[in-house]
Amino acid sequence: MKVLAIAALALLTFVQFPGHTWLQQDSQIYAPALEHQRDPSVLRNDILVKQSLLAYTLYDEAAQALRGLTGLGFREVLAFEQVLARALGIWGLCLMAEALGLSMGQALLVAAICSLGATIAGPAVLSIEYEPTPRAFAVPLLICAVGLVAHSRYLGASIAAACAFLYHAPTTLPFLGFAPLLAAPVFAHLTPLQEQIQRIRAPYVWVSTWPAAVIVHHLILFAVLLMAFARIRREIPLGLRILVLGLGILGVASMPISWLLLEHWRWALVPQLQPMRALLFVALMVQFLTAAAGVKARRPFEAVAWFALAYLIPLQPLAWNRVLLAVALATLTALAVRRTPRFAPVAAVAAFFAIPTLGGVVNYPHLHTPELAQLSAWARASTPQDAVFLFPDAAHGLDPGIFRSEALRAVYVDWKAGGQANYLKDFGDEWWSRWQQTMARRFTPADMSKYEGLGIGYVVLRVKNRLPQAAVFENAKYAAYAVR
Repeated sequence: MKVLAIAALALLTFVQFPGHTWLQQDSQIYAPALEHQRDPSVLRNDILVKQSLLAYTLYDEAAQALRGLTGLGFREVLAFEQVLARALGIWGLCLMAEALGLSMGQALLVAAICSLGATIAGPAVLSIEYEPTPRAFAVPLLICAVGLVAHSRYLGASIAAACAFLYHAPTTLPFLGFAPLLAAPVFAHLTPLQEQIQRIRAPYVWVSTWPAAVIVHHLILFAVLLMAFARIRREIPLGLRILVLGLGILGVASMPISWLLLEHWRWALVPQLQPMRALLFVALMVQFLTAAAGVKARRPFEAVAWFALAYLIPLQPLAWNRVLLAVALATLTALAVRRTPRFAPVAAVAAFFAIPTLGGVVNYPHLHTPELAQLSAWARASTPQDAVFLFPDAAHGLDPGIFRSEALRAVYVDWKAGGQANYLKDFGDEWWSRWQQTMARRFTPADMSKYEGLGIGYVVLRVKNRLPQAAVFENAKYAAYAVR
């Protein structure tokens, strides 16, 4: 029964809310790398695959093995891993809740509320990632490890944490308590050009660029965490107590630590480890502790207050209608816990539907369009495999990254790929040079004459910016032109 409930909840998080995406964020980086790894002739002219981020990780080996075993595409096998990882994370949350003395139904309720997810303002990270990226697998594996520790199952916890480390090492640092010494960048400092590129392309790494309200938001969350912890601390086992409180403290401490190491000392390793992403554990532990406190509350009003705080996490940014929705969901949950505890998880399931509909929470835009699919299909079927494309009027849009993975054609430069400047200095320098040459200023038809010298074979424009010459492909949204 418990296994089926966890599997059903994992599928609910995948198909309903928080949901999932493909080729809308970092999978635009990893999918081309996997395709190139599988067939080195694919995308060999693309800047994105010149240096791989997948070395020494389990991510690519698992994906390649599953694709070879099943014959399915990377999208399908990664989706399977994503659901499996979420299920393991939900199991870990149930174990954590059961360690507090909660029944199976109450534990499922707490796990369901935590599974609504949280958007972590500032470091641009999620407690439940929408895309099947290494971090999306590492976080739930880490939560699974925490749950196993709560029951003194240290061998299983070690295996789960080790797998999380092999998927995405930086995510596991708050749990492991130490940073692995990486050879080249350990003692390096950022050059002025690197700092300029990163401040422009990745401001989420630089806490000094954050609005003050974002920092205050995290401090308030930490205060709520401490209040909820104090409320139920006597019922939390020692091992779980250390991890729950410790991960929260490390999350908040990551802001001054990052400021000191990156902005004062200019340590080049910090943008790669991105320690402030540990703030996700603050939000996650707030959800866990407030939901557990709601179950443990002796008075109805207290239960509603704790549950409301838990439901407010996925309802960011706050508005009056969302606050009212959180109170309504909290009241429903509190009534269910007190009157029909066996069916209490059903009250939390209602939130998976109410938050996106009544709350109007849209976690991600729908970027996959028929027009983009037509463009990708045409390029894949009708252009040379080594062709290089440029989307000069795309600005910071994500269309080029989707095109790269769907068409399996190189893109000269795009905004999303530039995020790898945090990790690879040479890549960052080349990306910046290409961006300045082609994208830094508004496109004009006169620019076409210089693209051939850059090795660009095709230019794709929005139809509103179409050129007077004949297009080699055109639909309702895009027009593609041969450069030569």
